[in-house]
Amino acid sequence: MRIVFMGTPEFAVPSLEALACAGHLVAGVFSQPDKPVGRHQNRLQPTPVKERAQARGIPVYQPEKLRDGAALAILRELAPELIVVAAYGRILPDDILALPPKGCINVHSSLLPKYRGAAPINRAILNGEQETGVTIMHMASELDGGDIILQRSTLIDPDEQADTLYSRLAEMGGELVVEAAARIEAGTAGRVPQDQEKATFAPMLSKELSPIDWTRPAREIHNQIRGLMPWPVASTGVISGETMKIYRSALPGQSTGAAPGKIVAAGKQGIDVACGDGQVLRILELQPPGKKRMAAAAYLSGNPIQV
Repeated sequence: MRIVFMGTPEFAVPSLEALACAGHLVAGVFSQPDKPVGRHQNRLQPTPVKERAQARGIPVYQPEKLRDGAALAILRELAPELIVVAAYGRILPDDILALPPKGCINVHSSLLPKYRGAAPINRAILNGEQETGVTIMHMASELDGGDIILQRSTLIDPDEQADTLYSRLAEMGGELVVEAAARIEAGTAGRVPQDQEKATFAPMLSKELSPIDWTRPAREIHNQIRGLMPWPVASTGVISGETMKIYRSALPGQSTGAAPGKIVAAGKQGIDVACGDGQVLRILELQPPGKKRMAAAAYLSGNPIQV
């Protein structure tokens, strides 16, 4: 099929690759505009999808807007049979949704109707979910509310972090979107309406989620640390009085009578902190202000803690 692909971050790259490797003609790629990076914001960083598309010799378009007619004009020239969207970061207007004869489909990293929105992977871990997956759906005007074509689920390991799950679901999305495209081409793609009453939402993350409240249960704090990777990252000031980032933790299964936020042990295994449910959370990896990310044991070698 003749396809236009729309995507921006690393999550979308396996879907683009899978469609190209499956023999589809990717006539063009739409991606978000390059962002300035560097200390002086004087260098533009291309998106991961743009880099992969250019490596394949696929034309890339990065419109600032989708509703001024310019993007629609480009798409009419490209004449796609199908538009595939994966983490593009823009809502497609109705005139674009109606353009391709075989419609527009989306690769979404949750088991819809749960976790519609911008941060489904992180929110699933933050909420302690044990299962998630990928949904391929027909796109509609309502955000992530279209009919489902395919779904595939996967278990979330109790210690798995969001960045690792992100990579797994990205690969799964690539496999699933090829299967969905084949069904669309054959005319056998299903349409299963979502149960709107079961819909939940996954809003964007913010730095306000970072501070750790040690009066919460240890499992919830562990989920917070896992779910805020790789950004904005959980943080606390209980170790040295300075706010430092916490990258990795564990639940040793130990109880304590110490007050929440008190350090109860510090050594080669890590830094153990009392939580609100009387359980201990072990900090394994951290980043002090102005320094590199390091193991808690490495930090303790230069900064011993009196327990």
